Amino acid sequence: MIPIICKQNMPSGAIFSLLLALTIHQTLTADVPPTVVTPETSSPPASPATPGPPERGSYNVTNATDAVCLLARMGLQLKISFISSSSGKTVQEVLNLHPNLVKFSGSCDPDSATLILTEDNITLTFSFSLNSTSNKYHLSGLELSAALPDMTKRIVFRNTSLNYMVGTLGHSYMCQKEKTLSITQDFSLNTFQLQVQPFGVNGDFGAAEECELDEDDMLIPIIVGAALAVLVLIVILAYLIGRNRSHAGYQTI
Repeated sequence: MIPIICKQNMPSGAIFSLLLALTIHQTLTADVPPTVVTPETSSPPASPATPGPPERGSYNVTNATDAVCLLARMGLQLKISFISSSSGKTVQEVLNLHPNLVKFSGSCDPDSATLILTEDNITLTFSFSLNSTSNKYHLSGLELSAALPDMTKRIVFRNTSLNYMVGTLGHSYMCQKEKTLSITQDFSLNTFQLQVQPFGVNGDFGAAEECELDEDDMLIPIIVGAALAVLVLIVILAYLIGRNRSHAGYQTI
């Protein structure tokens, strides 16, 4: 409240005008809340969203006579850990290969075959080996060379002592379910709807040998069907035994 000093010689009209002005000023300023300045806060950068299942691509390798010697159909997803050039911390990237952007090549020898997939600054090399004694093949090596935007330099991940995708010569290896192949501590490969045949190709894929994940899916309905069959058999036997006992009770002595 502002004190008002009225002198005796001040006109009454001036006093009234002064009181009115003070009243209006107090009315306008009484309900106005104080202005609060909120400091701006920067939200942390959003982490990149994990992509969905990759698209399935078809790849092949031909030999010196232009005959197809390796066939592959699969969706591929890369999971890479590396030190970010911007933050200096370890980050993880999950990337899908896009079949329409992938260039493929490779080579075939009697006991070894390679499939090379390249998309932009990513090169993925599959190495297969064949045991001529057992006629069994497997994925023996995998190498990833990548130069992503947040990497300080190109990084190569390599493992030459793998034992994945084991199959028989003349047959294809199939795994429809998603399967994770651990390659190194900082790199793993997820495969989707995979079918591959690196040796003994005769125009198209040979008979498929399925992975354990697919076999487990087939095993569950077989077990359920067998359990139902046993249950039905028990019910029939119980009915027959009960029926025979009822007939025995009505026999003439």
